[in-house]
Amino acid sequence: MNTRQIAAEYRLAYWAQIMQSQSESGLSIRAFCEQSGFHENTYFYWQKKLREAACEELSKINNGTASMLPATFAEVKLSRQSTLPVADIEQNRVCIEAAGIKITAESGYPAEKLALLLRAVI
Repeated sequence: MNTRQIAAEYRLAYWAQIMQSQSESGLSIRAFCEQSGFHENTYFYWQKKLREAACEELSKINNGTASMLPATFAEVKLSRQSTLPVADIEQNRVCIEAAGIKITAESGYPAEKLALLLRAVI
């Protein structure tokens, strides 16, 4: 890995933390950006970059296949119910719910990848 790749990963990690802070703050994106001292467009630019990185990671996991769905795909149902984050393991599956989004994956699926995916989606 060269220094350019390391710097890019550092920036993605930095912005992932900012987006996590915004999510936990309870503020709107506009209010959070004003309070933090950066422009909304910058926030949305990095949100897009994080989503692209999450999709790229999913693609790598799938051995570069065209499908963005993991080989161990499980149906994800979105609900608008407000729930607290929950993680359980049942029948060799991990279910995570946050901000009305539920992701189910095989229990062996890397937790870091799930966390990255949640940050990108939320």
